[in-house]
Amino acid sequence: MSASVAAGILKKEDRVGGVMGEGMDAPLVARCRIQHDLFMKSASIIHLLFLALALWARPLSAAVPFPNVLFILADDLGYGDLGCYGNPQIDTPVLDQLAREGARLTAHYSPSPLCSPARAGYLTGRFNHRTGAVDVPSNRGLDRIALSEKTMGDYFHEAGYATALMGKWHNGLYCRDYLPHHRGFDLFYGFANGGQDYWKWNLLRNDEAVPHDGRYLTDVLNDEAVRFIQEHKTKPFLLFLAHHAPHSPLLAPEPLVKKYRQRLSKEVGDAVAVTYAMIESMDAGLGRVFQSLKEAGLWEKTVIVFTSDNGPVMGRDPQLGSQKRFNGVWSGEKQDVLEGGIRVPCIVAWPGTIPAGQVVETPVHGCDWLPTFFALTGQTAPQGAKPLDGVDIMPLLKGRPSPELLERTFFFQRNRYAPVKHANAAIRQGRWKLYWPGDEASLKKDSARDNPSYVRGITEPHWEMPLDRQLDAPTQGQQPAPQLFDIVADPGEKKDLARDHPDQVQRLAAQHDAWFSSVLVDWQKSRASILATDREYWKNRPSPNPTALFNDFWIWKSAPAGTDRDTADPLKVFRGYWSDSTTN
Repeated sequence: MSASVAAGILKKEDRVGGVMGEGMDAPLVARCRIQHDLFMKSASIIHLLFLALALWARPLSAAVPFPNVLFILADDLGYGDLGCYGNPQIDTPVLDQLAREGARLTAHYSPSPLCSPARAGYLTGRFNHRTGAVDVPSNRGLDRIALSEKTMGDYFHEAGYATALMGKWHNGLYCRDYLPHHRGFDLFYGFANGGQDYWKWNLLRNDEAVPHDGRYLTDVLNDEAVRFIQEHKTKPFLLFLAHHAPHSPLLAPEPLVKKYRQRLSKEVGDAVAVTYAMIESMDAGLGRVFQSLKEAGLWEKTVIVFTSDNGPVMGRDPQLGSQKRFNGVWSGEKQDVLEGGIRVPCIVAWPGTIPAGQVVETPVHGCDWLPTFFALTGQTAPQGAKPLDGVDIMPLLKGRPSPELLERTFFFQRNRYAPVKHANAAIRQGRWKLYWPGDEASLKKDSARDNPSYVRGITEPHWEMPLDRQLDAPTQGQQPAPQLFDIVADPGEKKDLARDHPDQVQRLAAQHDAWFSSVLVDWQKSRASILATDREYWKNRPSPNPTALFNDFWIWKSAPAGTDRDTADPLKVFRGYWSDSTTN
């Protein structure tokens, strides 16, 4: 019985005496008023109980308080690749406006300076080593997130959200069990490989092949994002939009390329003009995505994060020359754990909830996004979920003082193949950062072995094959001594203070080593699980013929001197799963 109905009944009964109290003695009036008040309270409680039961019974799709989540991840986009981060040469009006309407983070750290490991951290909220993803060679499974890990898709799917991942995956391919639509995402529309041609792309819609149709890849992904939003106006959703731009191959619509060729000085190479054109094209497409949210009435009901997987590539592009460009004051680039490789732009907006125009200088880690988003749902973690390494930073984003976040400790480590403790490693705590540069041997890639499958995947449709399971033991050579930087006074990491502060070196080194020992154990377990899964998957399946598979993709320039490519058997020239590793 509702309160309004209860009140109606009382008023009907009171008509005997007119207005309550008229023609009635005082004690009777008092008793009636007490009874009336008690009745109204009881009716209100019953009404609230019925309302609570109704809300509990309603599907999450009708629950207004739960916000949508739009997480946009650019690929190889550096700190200085947006106008709002100080670049005067590039036009990114959409993202610049988003920064004005929300918060611009100036100390946002990717989980890793390299693609797959970084994505693993964003997707799981855990240090990438724990998940199994420590490098990019998909043929070795070093990009894979172990099946025992829960992704952002798993969390939100269990919470009743519609979930989609669009664009680049690169966290497990050549085996469908590792693809996004088997990792908590209802829809996967994109590519699993580490790279893709922007015009001759080949995508997947879950298990269905989608061949290229003449559109530019960046537009394709934004078009699909708009469609997804239009189809999910009434149910909360998680959309992980993983753009490929501005990762190689460097390709962009010619009018934009021409614009930047004319704008940039002659000293700047064509590679930079194309890169900026790729970024502006992505920015313009995101404008359409944001407009679709507004038209659907979801603009103030959606948390939006835009960031990057790692810093920019500054080396030479094989076709277009130097990619060196503005990247703030930071040293280093993609693959480095110097600031230029791990400190990436990040814009967060939630109109009406996150105050507009903020500049957040407090350090934030990429592993923070999953716990921050999921806390908004009020749900419990899915069964089997492991402890998260990130924290909920929404109070910080809402403008509340969060002094406890200022002295957090961030860890980074990334080398080729099996992890090496002091190879390209860093720990940041407050103003101090200890950095181990790593030796050449630990950072060198075996391109002849690992690149044929990557290069093939840029233009060819998705396929499956066994892993190259053999992995050399981590290098045991002596690593270069660590360097100590005061990041506050020396953000460019120019002055090594290790000799001046040996106590800080010792303290931070001890913390890093303890962390590395912990995550290394988890990596070894994940690695063993990934290999065991692969053996089981291929136990009764025929393997593809590698000679035919990679006929046009062998890296002959890396073959031993004197090799005749016309007569040599590539299976005997190059190491790989096809030679001596299928029994491992």
